[in-house]
Amino acid sequence: MSQLANPDNPPEVLASQDKAWTCLLHLENQVQLTQSSLTHHTTKLSTLCQTTNHISQSLQAMLEHLSLISALPLVVEPPLATLVVAPIALLSPQPWIPHPMFPDAYNGAHSGGECFLQSCLTYIHLSTFDSNVLKIAWVLSYIKTGWASTYALWVFYHPRGIGSFADWATFEEDFQAEFFPIDPAKTATLVLCDREQYRQEKQMLDEYINSFQVLVKQATYSNNLQLCLVF
Repeated sequence: MSQLANPDNPPEVLASQDKAWTCLLHLENQVQLTQSSLTHHTTKLSTLCQTTNHISQSLQAMLEHLSLISALPLVVEPPLATLVVAPIALLSPQPWIPHPMFPDAYNGAHSGGECFLQSCLTYIHLSTFDSNVLKIAWVLSYIKTGWASTYALWVFYHPRGIGSFADWATFEEDFQAEFFPIDPAKTATLVLCDREQYRQEKQMLDEYINSFQVLVKQATYSNNLQLCLVF
């Protein structure tokens, strides 16, 4: 980019012009480097903003989940009875209410879906819940691992959240469709009829009879001849 030498210019002028062109090229390189650095930092800032937004959304979802759990009714143990001296005519027997057991955490296995829901229903019947939303949120708080946790997260991330279920019956029907065996009667019948797989082998006789009775009930067998053939 240097100018062609003019024979009419003295050497001092030519040297000054070359120095000016060198400075100009240096400044141009510096500008290009600065622009490249700005582009790189802009890209990093954009990535950081996206990460921050994702973390913020996750924290918001966790806060909503925690707020639902904190609103669940607590089972408070009754205070110790105090001795009160009163006439016999004023004393009346108080009904005894058994303390319900909490259900175990559920991992989504189809073999345990019915037992888990039954445990939840037992606790719900012996407790006080103000609304269906609280009942559903309480059940979801025990769905923590495996495919079941994915189901719970899907419910909480739904635009309407737990409100996507019209009532408890709708939630129960959806839970059964997701986690109950598809056809327990057919499955039990296939197990009973497969003599290669269903045998006593090393089981104790009582254990074998118990498992046989469970399968018979699931298969809805009522004919004695059928029972003799598959035992």
